[in-house]
Amino acid sequence: MFHTAPSRTGARRTAVLLTTVALLSVGSGPALADEGAADAPGSAGAAVLRTGLDVALLNRSVELPLSVSLNEVTAPAGEAAAEKTTLTAALDGVDGGTPFRVLEAEVATARAAVDDARAEAEVDLVDASVHVPGLPLLSVIEVDAVSARAHCPAGGQPTADAELPGSVTVLGQKVTLTTGGETLVEVPGVGEVRLELAKRSVTDSGAAATALELSVDVNPLKLNVAEVGGRITLAEASCSSPAPT
Repeated sequence: MFHTAPSRTGARRTAVLLTTVALLSVGSGPALADEGAADAPGSAGAAVLRTGLDVALLNRSVELPLSVSLNEVTAPAGEAAAEKTTLTAALDGVDGGTPFRVLEAEVATARAAVDDARAEAEVDLVDASVHVPGLPLLSVIEVDAVSARAHCPAGGQPTADAELPGSVTVLGQKVTLTTGGETLVEVPGVGEVRLELAKRSVTDSGAAATALELSVDVNPLKLNVAEVGGRITLAEASCSSPAPT
């Protein structure tokens, strides 16, 4: 079952969502910082994926952090790019420490570039699936194509843009996306995922865009995993403008 109306969740889930929103605000800070620095050289950054998850095991009282990223690049000067299409991770106690897929895609590129005239960043992700520990056969999300772009010209107005497909698959359920806002997907016996869509922020000297931000709370009860909660970010780009010459 899935719907877009707000749902009543537990305190932990609410805390996770509020934390996600706060982290997004802080995370876009570097791109929009240094507004008063007249001689700022400009900067740009991009990432295909970031995770900030806590994994609770069946046989332990502790939670294991899963904080990984794919194709994270920054460019204080010049150009940086990355195009790895898979990301794996391993956690002690999860499936005997066997590595598991976090993301697999046909295309996953991130690029950041800075020169005297502009700073810009872009991410493109095609035919991608994202997994969390304990759900090896069920993707948290599958997307056909998403992208994020930020452009900061010297002496000009920064811009930010995020593009999404008309629908995605979340926990095996096909979900139609709206323009911006939130979508909540609940699957009985598995958990829920809240999606924040196409987030953008623009000031006079910086810009940031994120295609998808997921707040995850699932209960696999498989491979020694009791619960996975936290956030997953797909396709983010940010920049700050170089000072005019």
